[in-house]
Amino acid sequence: MNRVYNFSAGPSMLPLSVLETAASELICYGESGMSVMEMSHRSPDYEAIIFEARDNLRKLMNIPDNYKILFLQGGASTQFASVCYNLLTGTGKADYIVSGQFSKKAYQEAKKYGDVRVVASSEDKNNSYVPTVSREDFRPDIDYVHICYNNTIYGTKFPYIPDTGDVPLVADMSSCILSEPVDVTKFGVIYAGAQKNVAPAGLTIVIVREDLLGRCRPDTPAMFDWKLMADNDSMYNTPPCYPIYIAGLVFKWLLANGGLEAMKAYNDKKAATLYDYLDSQSYYVAPVEKASRSIMNVTFVTGDPDLDKKFASEAAKAGFKNIKGHRSVGGMRASIYNAMPIEGVEKLVAFMKAFAEANPKK
Repeated sequence: MNRVYNFSAGPSMLPLSVLETAASELICYGESGMSVMEMSHRSPDYEAIIFEARDNLRKLMNIPDNYKILFLQGGASTQFASVCYNLLTGTGKADYIVSGQFSKKAYQEAKKYGDVRVVASSEDKNNSYVPTVSREDFRPDIDYVHICYNNTIYGTKFPYIPDTGDVPLVADMSSCILSEPVDVTKFGVIYAGAQKNVAPAGLTIVIVREDLLGRCRPDTPAMFDWKLMADNDSMYNTPPCYPIYIAGLVFKWLLANGGLEAMKAYNDKKAATLYDYLDSQSYYVAPVEKASRSIMNVTFVTGDPDLDKKFASEAAKAGFKNIKGHRSVGGMRASIYNAMPIEGVEKLVAFMKAFAEANPKK
């Protein structure tokens, strides 16, 4: 088997043991006589899968009983509108912190539905930092505050949880969920596309406080109604069955390996390996301010677009795949999600050193 180190921002690596388990159960799951992909979501076998996944996620993230866990379709981008349908229904006002592309897209979507304001932005420095806000910066009568907790494209992460007082805080955690412990009680809603740290694309996780359910606009599509989905255990319609099954395997893998505290220590070690090298030399530049650095997505550039292009090409040939940076940033981006082994990061650093020696700047 010749597996590469996949540094893709998503879909991304999955734990090898999870893939091996899925492969062994692909044709026949347990005593069911069929694949999970063939299984009715109404069957006892599948209900056991989805309910165990839900319970293990609650255990992993220490999610209180007054929060509902939803397994939905449509990607995190669908939640840009779903948040509005479910929450922008009191005063019709909301404040958004724009710290990257996805928080900006969420804001642009929300503008269609109400009085939505950008309370802080990092666009002035190409989103190379996370804006600092305080409770006084938010309008007192808003329905919610929205943030993107980790910015995949730019390699930044909120180093703090904004204090919004009694106003619900909504967070898109697509690219950092399950990478470290988080105090769920600080948020009214957490949502995340699964294809970074959890499962194949097709599953979206929504964690919502119960008192925020049942506030929908009258014209809310059924598929956007969180309460309807919660009342039906995420099975109002056929859910993304196979990604939920894979998510359940990932949750078991995390629990068996020490949970999120252990995952954070491992992720911190991986990130430090790469950032320590970047800070020790001058060939590569890490554009993100140190206080805002993500431990999931590490961006760096040489300062020469031609060298950057050559680096990505030669890295791919050496087995470091999908390391080219997003076009809005350029350069390189190493996404080192939970499933990326530290050996992959160490070998990447060795490759970076060798590339710098072999390709001196003019």
